Amino acid sequence: MKINGIEKMSPVEINAQLQQGAKFVFFQYCISIGVMSFKRSSNIYFIPAGGGTAGKGAGYALISLLLGWWGFPWGPIWTISTVFKNLGGGTDVTSEVASSVAASAPVARAPGF
Repeated sequence: MKINGIEKMSPVEINAQLQQGAKFVFFQYCISIGVMSFKRSSNIYFIPAGGGTAGKGAGYALISLLLGWWGFPWGPIWTISTVFKNLGGGTDVTSEVASSVAASAPVARAPGF
């Protein structure tokens, strides 16, 4: 899965941001076609320390509000759940993503080793 917002950052810079309170989140959206409903997840977004998720979450909530209601019974159920989750900040996956970022960071070694 792609991570938006870290394109020009090194693992060391990402870890420093995480220490300051940055996080990784994803959002969900629901689309219904006829009687079929689909619940999908966005890419992962890197949210810098002090940054908000309202703008990104609102976009996915709007998609669900416009396109999610129409399938019965899951359309209305998933639409309501995705809207509340997205407007509440999305799904925080910082611990899972941070562990993989930490694994890719270079290890500091003493000279001569």
